[in-house]
Amino acid sequence: MSEMNRRSAIKQAAALAAIPFGSFAFGQTPKKEEAPKPKEPAPYADAKLVKGEPPAIAEKSFTIAVLPDTQHYSEKHPKTYLAQTQYILDQQKARNIQAVLHLGDITNRNTVAEWENASAAMKKLDGHLPWFFCTGNHDYSEGGGCKDRTTRLNDYFPAKMFRDRPTFGGTYDKEPDRMENSYSLFSVGGRDFMVLALEFGPRADVIRWANTVVGKHPKREVILITHALIYFDETRYNWKKYGTKQSWNPHAYPIAKATNDDVTDGEELWDKLISKHENFILTLNGHVLNDGLGRVTTTTPAGRDVPQVLVNFQMKPNGGDGWLRLLEFKADGRTVETWDYSPMLKMRNESAQNRFTMTTAPVKLA
Repeated sequence: MSEMNRRSAIKQAAALAAIPFGSFAFGQTPKKEEAPKPKEPAPYADAKLVKGEPPAIAEKSFTIAVLPDTQHYSEKHPKTYLAQTQYILDQQKARNIQAVLHLGDITNRNTVAEWENASAAMKKLDGHLPWFFCTGNHDYSEGGGCKDRTTRLNDYFPAKMFRDRPTFGGTYDKEPDRMENSYSLFSVGGRDFMVLALEFGPRADVIRWANTVVGKHPKREVILITHALIYFDETRYNWKKYGTKQSWNPHAYPIAKATNDDVTDGEELWDKLISKHENFILTLNGHVLNDGLGRVTTTTPAGRDVPQVLVNFQMKPNGGDGWLRLLEFKADGRTVETWDYSPMLKMRNESAQNRFTMTTAPVKLA
């Protein structure tokens, strides 16, 4: 017997001797112990949870409320969705809430029942607050598979429902009766705003329209809402650079294949729209999983910094635990304080990713 074989035999005999008699049949190879499965990270492992609501806003501040990815509420937790919009109504006066922004994935599977739940929650705001929205990938196609641009959105939130509202600006000029792409106007504290809402993975011609709309309102501070723009690792979606290394890029969905790749990701939105104008002050998107949080600030050709922010809570228990985001715009015209609060848990999250301050660049009015 060679030295190597001898050592192997000794090791095997020692291993067998260590196994209690009768634990396996003679001649049967002992089973290897299975490695323990890695534990799922605790849903609030990185959180800094504090009981109670955010503190009162500063004098002359106003608030914009943000609702990201309500898909699981529409599907399974409609009471949570209702609690979110009721909380916003209850806080309207105290926090000087001026608008509500929904970041898409209003539903999970684009079903009638889900749209009815979403409609009931959002329409609580009617007559009290203006609310604006964009579509997410789950709002398209049967089952929410995003295979094409079909959606039940316009059955429940039709353009005719918004046209007579004082904040309504218009819709994509090739689809005037559809609400997937729209812009809205409102003013507060001496500042004039536009909310530009663009569909998931906007089509090239939608970007053409968006450039026209923003160009016609150069003195408006523009907030862009669209479902997929930046990623959880503080980068923009960039199919050309990262491809499938970034999950859930619009170019990776069936809709891209079905339309000869007529979709736009975050980097393309920056290059083809945001960087071409000097009045974008902020972008907001949902969609992305992992921790669902991130932010990027990029400088325009004229030297203005534009914060781009990801916020998504759908990975938390119960479809998101009712978390929403409150953006407090300060009287100085530049500072925005960010607070995340859950009316279900009656807590706020003060981790560095949830509680932070942004600085927006002023729009040159000359």
